[in-house]
Amino acid sequence: MADAPENEDEAVVDVAALEREGDIAADYIEGLLDIADFDGDIDMDVEGDRALVSVVGATLDELIGDNGEVLEALQELTRLAVHRSTGNRSRLMLDIGGFRDSRRKALSRVGADAVEAVRKSGEVKPLEPMTPFERKVVHDAVAAAGLRSESEGEEPNRYVVVYPAG
Repeated sequence: MADAPENEDEAVVDVAALEREGDIAADYIEGLLDIADFDGDIDMDVEGDRALVSVVGATLDELIGDNGEVLEALQELTRLAVHRSTGNRSRLMLDIGGFRDSRRKALSRVGADAVEAVRKSGEVKPLEPMTPFERKVVHDAVAAAGLRSESEGEEPNRYVVVYPAG
């Protein structure tokens, strides 16, 4: 029990560091929006063990791109800006126009459908290639349903495989 206060302090320090990451990222994204002459409001939050920065506005489709490719690139650039400022690797999540949130809901359904198919057939089910974000959401949905999943393959063709129980 003696470790409890120390762990609480570590959690507070981590949250403060994640909030700092969010602030740095928000400043960076705000600068990009200004340069590109896009309107958008920036929201920051801490979700689990990562900072979450969201850009909301009316004309942001160009910043998402087809299947989120531009969003992924902007997220990596933002993580690099945070790393340059803090010296630490960032796991920051960037969302634009609610794309990741709606994608998360759809991917949770993909995971649930895969679980249902595996339970019905009793056979392993490989899914289509996905980004790391997409795979994490599917892994979480599979785990929540009580089954096991793993990522296989090489980027950019890495995919989730869902295994039957037992």
